[in-house]
Amino acid sequence: MQILDGKKLSQKITERIAKESAELKSKHGITPGLAVILVGDDPASHTYVKMKAKACKKVGFYSIVHEMPESITQEKIEETIILMNKNPNIDGILVQLPLPQHIDTTKILELIDPAKDVDGFHPYNFGRLMQGLDTFAPCTPLGVMELLKEYNIDPKGMDACVVGASNIVGKPMAALLLNTFATVDICHIYTKDLQSHTKRADLLVVGVGKPNLITADMVKDGAIVVDIGINRLEDGSLVGDVDFENVSKKASYITPVPGGVGPMTIAMLLQNTLKAAKKRIQA
Repeated sequence: MQILDGKKLSQKITERIAKESAELKSKHGITPGLAVILVGDDPASHTYVKMKAKACKKVGFYSIVHEMPESITQEKIEETIILMNKNPNIDGILVQLPLPQHIDTTKILELIDPAKDVDGFHPYNFGRLMQGLDTFAPCTPLGVMELLKEYNIDPKGMDACVVGASNIVGKPMAALLLNTFATVDICHIYTKDLQSHTKRADLLVVGVGKPNLITADMVKDGAIVVDIGINRLEDGSLVGDVDFENVSKKASYITPVPGGVGPMTIAMLLQNTLKAAKKRIQA
């Protein structure tokens, strides 16, 4: 069994991005800019945004956070996005999810300029992803693909099972794997006999937010297991969706939680923002 070390790879990618960012500034006078909209007081959201801001600073990006109260109106958020769409110094716009229930999240995400949609959530970018065209792919699934690539794991021809069908992780993950010519099985909360699907998989990717959902008897010997889930237990410890201790005894490769996919998500956000900034040269 070999660990898929996302922390180590994310550091390697971050160092590369920092160099490219410095070159972009010295040669073209461009500093990649990321703007974040943060609504409400959710502790997890605030933590994620702080991590993203810290990562931006580390690689020499300009970043700004628009903090808004829980009671903010739909119109006020839309006004802010429109201003950021027009701002030539902002290359990427990120809306920290989830938004309050009174906000139409779909409408907010669709308002973002697809050329600045570094989260890859806009229907335009998702459509291009489904067609295998160049686009901004969502950061977490993209991070998984980079992790597989780093360890010379080619999903082509593999039986892949994705557990979780969200627009943020599951669906784009399945699309990226399909684009590599893996045979993809997508499971979700209404899937009957989940084990019958996971047991066949050469590559099992799980991201639903349920601790220890995947147990050793649900995984075939030698499978590659990627755990996207991150759950905080009552004792404060972080675990994934996979029973790591027992599943790791059967897997050929497996991601740890923490230190697996998590660090890759932020690295891919930086990579997408740099990609957007480089398009300013061509404009």
